[in-house]
Formats: sequence, structure tokens, C-alpha cells
Amino acid sequence: MAGGNERSMKALKEVWKRAENSLCADCGKPDPDWASSTLGVFICLSCSGIHRNIPSISKVKSLKMDYWDDAQVQFLAKHGNAVTKAIYEAHIPIYYYQPTYNDCQVLREQWIRAKYERKEFTEPGKQLPYSDGVKEGILWKRGRDNGQFLPRKFLLSEREGCLKYFTKQDAKEPKINVKIDVINATFQPEKIGNPNGLQITYLKDNKTRNIFVYHESGKEVVDWFNAIRSVQFHYLKVAFPIASDNEIKNRLTRNFLKEGYMEKTGPKQREAFKKRWFTLDHRRLMYFKDPLDAFAKGEVFVGSGENGYSVQKGLPSGTQGNFSWHYGITIVTPDREYLFTCETESDQLEWIRAFTSVINQAMTPQEYASKCLDAVSFPS
Repeated sequence: MAGGNERSMKALKEVWKRAENSLCADCGKPDPDWASSTLGVFICLSCSGIHRNIPSISKVKSLKMDYWDDAQVQFLAKHGNAVTKAIYEAHIPIYYYQPTYNDCQVLREQWIRAKYERKEFTEPGKQLPYSDGVKEGILWKRGRDNGQFLPRKFLLSEREGCLKYFTKQDAKEPKINVKIDVINATFQPEKIGNPNGLQITYLKDNKTRNIFVYHESGKEVVDWFNAIRSVQFHYLKVAFPIASDNEIKNRLTRNFLKEGYMEKTGPKQREAFKKRWFTLDHRRLMYFKDPLDAFAKGEVFVGSGENGYSVQKGLPSGTQGNFSWHYGITIVTPDREYLFTCETESDQLEWIRAFTSVINQAMTPQEYASKCLDAVSFPS
């Protein structure tokens, strides 16, 4: 900490050490070492960069390197994360997604701007652009066959309980009409190649269908994301009237547990291993020839340990298929073993952790039903 008298430095350290200020006020990252001298919150380096882009609202300084005068320290002491959160996060809708430090830039930036710049959560009952049960607008959608992003009209309706998109602005019939309860949405900026890239998935004939979209406006694409969550929440409240709000919240959109390349072989385990893109979406392990494919080439259900599922490091001895990657994984199911290889040991360990987290969870009645319906397996 540079400059400042000894009293101010001591007082700053005391405020900084309060338990309420031990996590970033915006993303929850431990040990924040920046703060806003105008908002009174303690934040991490990454969030401080977002605050710096809204200088009319927030002035940020390093707690270690910058000089803090007595008045600024007193302001921090009077506020801090708990007091400021009580003001700016007083009325967050239960369905609104509050990002963490693991989430992408656009989610974290729009969360910060929603709180401090637009003050969306300071008043009860405030009309929000994602809260009225209907949303209509243009999103740039990737073509299934040609890979080009073209503008398409999307319509989300709570009354109809669905999401539609139309190939033409004046089209009367939608290209798709998807029930809201089978939709998932997750941000995928790197995969899509756009900082505002959103992957919308839904089940069709018990197979997962992917739609890749983006919008030039970060605010608009995050509003779409939270509008989907809002409509899902109210739909599920009707469908499951005795479920608590938190139980329903946990059934809204979810991030994938793990994605990345592995090699796989076929059911005979004598075929050559082929490099494929894998997505683990809770109990669905899917693989694609390309990360932006609309449909998976194969899926397998990953059940629980008590139902005969396990994950093992390495491949069975005598595995005959040719493979170029040497960090093996074996998924054991009641029906067969699935063999994969990873390029690096760290990839192997990350996949094993992800599979283990799923296998260690007891299956719900809905998941039992899903397994019975799911006749899809990995082809060769």
C-alpha cells in the first residue's frame, strides 16, 4: 500500500478484514483487493475492470497500491459489501441469474450494470425487460447446414409456454416451436466465437438439439437469457405447485458440467479411436463431430453408483483399438463399458472429476424415467 498516513492504513485494513468483505461483492471471488470509493464495495481485479468502464457510477482503487484518504476510508467503513448489497440487491427476482467469477464477461458485466447503473433491483415490483412473460426480437442464429449467422425473429411466450423462431420477419408459422420446460440456455462465447454467444438446447424426440445465437448488445442477450429463466420459473410454479421457489430455481437453466475433446471407440472396442467433441450435461454425455453441430452423433445416460455406474482411470488391459492420446477413461454402465482417451493428464482428471460428481448423486424419479426413454447409445 503506497502513501497515506499510518492511521488511515490501519483503519483501511480493519474494514478490509471484515467477514462481509472477504468475497467480491459482484462475483463472489475470495480475497478481493480492489474497492469502489463511490459505491463502498470490495471487489476483485476482474470486476474492477468492469467498474472502470462505468466511471460515472464507480471509481475504483487498489487496496494495496493506491492512496486512500480519511474520508474515503470512512466511506468504506460506513458501507462495505453488506450495506451496499442491501441497497442494490434488495429485490432481485428469484429466477435472475447471479453470475460468479467462473462465468463469462457478458454475464458479469450486465449483472454489475443492472445493479449499479440501471438500478434494476432497488425497488419492489419494478417492471423489468425480462419479467413480463413475453419477449420478441431479433437474434443472429447460426445456420444448421451452412454455418452462417443470419437474423431471425424469436418469440418467447409464457402464456403459450414456448419459444419460437421464424425464418422471415413476416412468417406466420414458426420454424420451431419448443416447449419451455425442455429448454436449456448457456453462454458459450468461445465456442460460438462471439462474446455474446448463447447456446440454446432443447429435447426433441428425447435427443438434444442445439441452436447457437448472439446479439450485438450484451444487455439484450442477457435479457433474453433471464427472460427464458423467468418464463420457465412461472411455468414450473404451475406444474409443481408444492415445490419451493428454491427447488424450482435449481431446475432452471444450467451450465454444462464439462466440455472438450476426447477420443472414443465403438462398442466392439476394436475400432480406431476417433477425436470428437464431448458435452456432459448432467446425466447426458453427448458427442459431436464438431462443437457447433446441431445434433449429437450419440448420447449415453450416466446414472448413479448405486445403479451400477462407475468411472475408472485408464483403459481395460488388452484394448485393441488404435488411439493417439494415452490418458484413458472407462465409464462402466450396467450394459457395457465406454472407452475414451484424453490428450493430457489434466484433461483426464477433470473429466473423471466431472463424471464422479454425477455418479455420486442419487437419481431422481424424473431421471429414472429419462433413462427408460433414452434408447440412444454411442454408435461406432
